[in-house]
Amino acid sequence: MAGFPTTARVVIIGGGAVGASCLYHLARAGWTDCVLLEKNELTAGSTWHAAGNVPTFSSSWSIMNMQRYSAELYRGLGDAVDYPMNYHVTGSVRLAHSRERMQEFQRVVGMGRYQGMDLETLAPGEIAAKYPFLETHDLTGALYDPYDGDIDPAQLTQALAKGARSLGARIERFCPATGVRREGAEWVISTPKGEIRCEYVVNAAGYYAREVGRWFGREVPMMVMSHQYMLFDTIPELAAWQAQSGHKLPLLRDVDSSYYLRQEKQGFNLGPYERNCKAHWITPDDPFPEDFSFQLFPDDLERLEWYISDAMARVPLLEKANLTKVINGPIPYTPDGNPLIGPMPGVPNAFEACVFTFGICQAGGAGKVLAEWVTEGATEWDMWSCDPRRFTGFEDQDYCIAKGMEVYGHEYAIHFPKHAWPAGRGKKLSAVHDRTAAMGAQFGAYNGWERALWYARPGDDVSEQAQRTWDREGPWFGSVKAECEAVRDAAGILDLPGFSRFRITGAGVADWLARQITGKVPPVGRLGLGYFADDKGRIITEMSVARVADDTVMLITAATAQAHDRDWLMRHMEDGLTLTDETDLWSCQILTGPASRAVLAGLCDADLSRPWLTWQRATIAGAAVVLMRVSFAGELGWEIHSHVADTPAVWDAVMAAGAAHGLRPFGMFALDALRIEKGYRAWKGDLSTDYTVLQGGLERFVDWSKADFRGRAALLAEKQAGVTKRFVTLLVQAGECDPPYMSTVWQGDTVVGEVTSGAFGHRVGACVALATLRADAAVAGAGLEVEIFGQRHAAVVQEDGGVWDRDNARIRA
Repeated sequence: MAGFPTTARVVIIGGGAVGASCLYHLARAGWTDCVLLEKNELTAGSTWHAAGNVPTFSSSWSIMNMQRYSAELYRGLGDAVDYPMNYHVTGSVRLAHSRERMQEFQRVVGMGRYQGMDLETLAPGEIAAKYPFLETHDLTGALYDPYDGDIDPAQLTQALAKGARSLGARIERFCPATGVRREGAEWVISTPKGEIRCEYVVNAAGYYAREVGRWFGREVPMMVMSHQYMLFDTIPELAAWQAQSGHKLPLLRDVDSSYYLRQEKQGFNLGPYERNCKAHWITPDDPFPEDFSFQLFPDDLERLEWYISDAMARVPLLEKANLTKVINGPIPYTPDGNPLIGPMPGVPNAFEACVFTFGICQAGGAGKVLAEWVTEGATEWDMWSCDPRRFTGFEDQDYCIAKGMEVYGHEYAIHFPKHAWPAGRGKKLSAVHDRTAAMGAQFGAYNGWERALWYARPGDDVSEQAQRTWDREGPWFGSVKAECEAVRDAAGILDLPGFSRFRITGAGVADWLARQITGKVPPVGRLGLGYFADDKGRIITEMSVARVADDTVMLITAATAQAHDRDWLMRHMEDGLTLTDETDLWSCQILTGPASRAVLAGLCDADLSRPWLTWQRATIAGAAVVLMRVSFAGELGWEIHSHVADTPAVWDAVMAAGAAHGLRPFGMFALDALRIEKGYRAWKGDLSTDYTVLQGGLERFVDWSKADFRGRAALLAEKQAGVTKRFVTLLVQAGECDPPYMSTVWQGDTVVGEVTSGAFGHRVGACVALATLRADAAVAGAGLEVEIFGQRHAAVVQEDGGVWDRDNARIRA
């Protein structure tokens, strides 16, 4: 191929499995004018020493999608690009030592079935038929995944590279990117071979991603762990079994003990994820290397002794094997263990596809997702779990190290819905954190902000271990019930620091906003909900819209949405408008319940008769506040917005005034239950790009009279063709557990939808679920079933408006 390219549409920095997959998928999408730069040989980073396991298992819906796609792609990739590949689809067995682990497996079986995969759970007596060399006496059961296996990482990367080249894409090996600069609408990438001008750039630099990110003014949230796996020599009994059976053993994962054991030729590969793990390149004595291509760390087996002994006890055959080789290489980690795939926050036409802990099994799906981001501006599946904008900049290096080590040491941990992981906490504290803590608040982090989840009473078990349950009636249950009843019967107050707030000013701001949201822009003095759709009519985000003046609007959104929503707004900003992020200036309390008006009446001279969805300025305890008459809890109530410095005085005054009215603090668990009873949606659960605005049941927020707004054409076409899915509320006759996210909904023998939120509603005394159903099943009164951990429970579709205060009489009181 002729000389070094000086221009390209896309430049990818990094030539591991992920970078090669991105190039291949861009080329498959027709974007063949793309160049991949690799500083050494392809695979020189984490790819070359990766174990190459290819699981489909995940408790995340989007990551399961991504890994399932990878496995499907790899099965046909060798033939598709005419490149020989060692890909062994052996299946896998995951062991369970507890009821809770089997519940996790049962949930994943249901998710897998919905994605077209036949996973199955095994009783202890059924495991030996899949894995004959296993001690099963102390097991609760197992999960069998027939799609699992292992692949040669180098062959995978070379196959993806060959496929990309054959479609016209370029790969420049031994050509490191050395810097970038922005010139007009172009990126200019510097290399020793010359400069390349491009429209888009992708950081796929693996454990070098942070250094590459700094060229863009971006501090990539990541750290690097050392991961060891051990190769064991041929075992005659295993060789004989394979010769007789005609296949390899399934890959074994003892997830409660935290290791995998894979047949490697006629021996074994053992890879633990140890609690006493080790981070690298974090001190002056262990600096980040300029080049670590094809290198490893020294062996460090002492910290693996327990795991080796446990594996030998579980599979006694392993004791007969001789250890032949130890691989100890770097693996990058984000603070939550998920990779970064998507737009680089705040940087135009720059993307990330980096920091993959499981890069081999995710590379195929990651390439698909990244190519969709670049070529279409959106992805088929909602990929918030991997979106770089889920991190907002507070994640300093100490935080990244603490969380990375926590994730590594609990790599196979169950992610219980009400468990708060302890590492890296206390990064952002409310102005009244000391007060809520003294009242018994048990905290969880939302974009780093510590918020009360529930308030413990004397005798409540507040240990971390007590949070590790799927059961509804954990130690919080009685307290949450009392908190909800206080909101129902008197008044409750929720300290809510960290709302994301964007003030947008400029002539024409209302007209601009009208083109961004599906509905109406409220008049001055009023509030409303604004739904932002993409060009396909799918739900991007939800923001509260407060019209401050003719030329000013205040947009308030979720704490976790700060970087995402700011990025979306800035990408669509027009000349003459200015966005100011005021998130750090304000705090908020939700004061709600039938006595909330009486509480406020003794504190301020505001006009408390103003109707629902209005706002006004007022003074409490000498501090200027903004009162917004709205309540996510579905009761009469106000949001009290105050400057951070004034918040303690405001809180104290409200608490003092509320004492005579039964006011008590409540937490996020109670709020979740209250909003589900009302059918109110939560972002990135009920509201995501997996659903259109119409599928989300939000047509009342669509103003068809507007000539133009983003997504209008797609939504109008959908309406005319007939909406295929509908949002509903279900009353569920659940057992001990409420339905988790993506629990399947059945009508007879057919899956007709999925749960997007579920909780016990203490005002109605029943389990309530929000779900999206096939349109013909979404009929009020219809009897359905919700699958909860493998068991089906009767459910009934409710009328629109939730199951509490359906006519909004209480909220409008």
